[in-house]
Amino acid sequence: MGVSILELWLAILLSGLFAWIASAIIHMVIKYHNTDYKRLNDEDALSDSLSKSGDKVGLYTLPHCADFNEMNDPAVQARFKKGPVAIVTIFENGLPPMGKLLSFQLLYFIVGSLFVGYIGSISLTSAASSLEIFQLLFVSGFICYGWASIPYSIWFGHPWSVTLKYLIDASIYSAVTAATFCWLWPVSV
Repeated sequence: MGVSILELWLAILLSGLFAWIASAIIHMVIKYHNTDYKRLNDEDALSDSLSKSGDKVGLYTLPHCADFNEMNDPAVQARFKKGPVAIVTIFENGLPPMGKLLSFQLLYFIVGSLFVGYIGSISLTSAASSLEIFQLLFVSGFICYGWASIPYSIWFGHPWSVTLKYLIDASIYSAVTAATFCWLWPVSV
């Protein structure tokens, strides 16, 4: 017998919550992401320069090219060759709004678990074994939580070591998610 997504509501909520807790443990206790970002040599001068520029909150590239065809312009090529080449994100001034950010992270995990649960509901029956449930939902979770991080190393300069850590995180979140669904999977009677 098939499984309705509605039968998985508790597994969806709890797996999202448990993945969020795993993320908190990774970032606040284990802290292996603390080395992902480096301090600039002259942070104060760059910070002052950005403040004076008047640039607003957003994502910027340096040098900026609005169109790939601009790369044919010798002046643009010279700016790239001279450097620096960077991607800069400007946030709102002030401390990060942790309550808001943590809430959005929890929502991210719950929505991810909803997608994982949906894949399970259309692919598995209530007679599925725990191994079948875990295998399918682990892979679904890994695709959901990790696979999209790879292009950031391909295109945007993220070190591969950082992406590898994100993929390890995704494996942990996926295992937690899949195990929660195994625990709460509806059983045919």
